[in-house]
Amino acid sequence: MGEKPKLIVNGVRTDGRKPGDLRSLKITAGFLHRADGSAYLEWGENKILAAVYGPRECVPRHDMNPYKACVRCRYVMAPFASLEEHGRSGPSRRSIELSKVIREVFENVVLSEQFPKTAIDVYIEVLQADGGTRCAGITAASVALANAGIPMKDLVSAVAVGKVDGELVLDCNKIEDNHGESDVPIAFAARNKDVLLFQMDGLLSKQELGKAFEMAEAASEYIHEVQVNALKEVYEKKKAEIEGENNGV
Repeated sequence: MGEKPKLIVNGVRTDGRKPGDLRSLKITAGFLHRADGSAYLEWGENKILAAVYGPRECVPRHDMNPYKACVRCRYVMAPFASLEEHGRSGPSRRSIELSKVIREVFENVVLSEQFPKTAIDVYIEVLQADGGTRCAGITAASVALANAGIPMKDLVSAVAVGKVDGELVLDCNKIEDNHGESDVPIAFAARNKDVLLFQMDGLLSKQELGKAFEMAEAASEYIHEVQVNALKEVYEKKKAEIEGENNGV
């Protein structure tokens, strides 16, 4: 094994960010016209597409729940998404695990009782990966669900905090993810800050964990703002189109 690279030099990370900085975040809602709801997200070097279909007939029928909709999630990384995938196609153990984790996040916010005997399918395709794809996928899928008009208790914003060269940093990229000492993905409901996802790889002290939560919670407020603006843009555009038609434009 080669020597571990120095990831923070004079308080600056390899990509020029300070420890508490997020990578650039851009979200476009309604990106796919054939889906009921969709979102395209660029977060740093991550490029992720999320699509939602439903509520619709639940097939196979043995998945059907007579009391609520069945929320299903498929997270998958494209074979060309990163060097680490080595051209692998289809689900892996990691993608199956993350599909389950993300499904459980949305089972806690989607008002599935309003749609018994149906299915709500969430698809997350990672087109390009550079660390933090589960948080980026959750953030994109939340916008796609809202764009589909699925009733939810709240939007979900997710971000990871890592420990790199002994220091807590926000929103790790791939090299920090690979060589850092810890990685803590956290997802929040926007209004009441309910924790919908908490995972930890590596070790943190109690004090470090408390600081990590504070950093993630503060960042989630900005992420939520970007999500809301992406949804507003879709509806404002639609409103302008309708007004233009009514005015004979």
